[in-house]
Amino acid sequence: MSGDPDLMARVRQVPLLGRLAGLLGGRRSVIGIPYVWLLVFFLFPFLIVMKISVSEMENVHFKDLITVSDGVMNLSLKFSNYIYITQDDLYFSTYLSSLKYAAVTTVLCLAIGYPFAYFMARAKATLQPALLMLVMLPFWTSFLLRVYAWKGLLGENGWVADLLIALRIDHLLLAGGLIPSLGKFMNSPFSLVIGMVYTYLPFMILPLYANLSKMDLRLLEAATDLGATPATAFWKITVPLSKAGIIAGSMLVFIPCVGEFVIPELLGGPQTLMIGRVLWDEFFSNNDWPMASTVAVVMILLIIVPLAIFNRYQAQTQEARR
Repeated sequence: MSGDPDLMARVRQVPLLGRLAGLLGGRRSVIGIPYVWLLVFFLFPFLIVMKISVSEMENVHFKDLITVSDGVMNLSLKFSNYIYITQDDLYFSTYLSSLKYAAVTTVLCLAIGYPFAYFMARAKATLQPALLMLVMLPFWTSFLLRVYAWKGLLGENGWVADLLIALRIDHLLLAGGLIPSLGKFMNSPFSLVIGMVYTYLPFMILPLYANLSKMDLRLLEAATDLGATPATAFWKITVPLSKAGIIAGSMLVFIPCVGEFVIPELLGGPQTLMIGRVLWDEFFSNNDWPMASTVAVVMILLIIVPLAIFNRYQAQTQEARR
């Protein structure tokens, strides 16, 4: 063993158990940082929102959940807002609409992003950084400006709108109920989906590219040698091996789309009411913070519970493979 003799002597003086304890302590610190982050920036705010959802509001103040009177502690929880959500069709329809548009956006992002990520992963190594930069280039511009740009592109005399009219695509969109009338693309389900797909497409491409670029190409060569066609090799080897990237990209697109507010507000219309708009109305128009917090809690549970179940299923599947 070579090196500084004094340093090596000091290392030999450190007990083996002490070194192991230091190594384990460092690992705990590294692992604990994400948990502390989630605790401070997710769990605590979520508990505050949940507290507001079961509180009684008086003027601009909230009643205390726990009160002490004559030595007796009273716990007062208001669940009427949660009951009201189950009875009002508005909230059910907006939740369903949010999930529907988020799912459509995720599917379209996957259909567009997978070929692009596949092309990037198979491109020359010298060309890949430039392609990656092109994917990330929209992030250099404000999200709000990019969404506003679609108002001009899809509005009257917008070149995208004129192109769609020239190709008579507006007839197909009208037949599918995606636009209100011929030549009118704004404030419709079509403009909403276009805006969300454009905005969240990079979040689908990047995980897929990271996954596909690490794939062992010798597996495809072996499949070809065994007589598999390129299409068969793609569906039976490439797609299954890129499952992790597909799941990661889908989650990165679907979850923020459910609670999206800016895009539905700027590009959507009355037919595209989503839960983000309902939250805004409850908070700032109706000034009903307990009801708005209830809507937010239910929305978070709609996302977290299926995600937790899916993660548990994935963990069980990996353990079974071992």
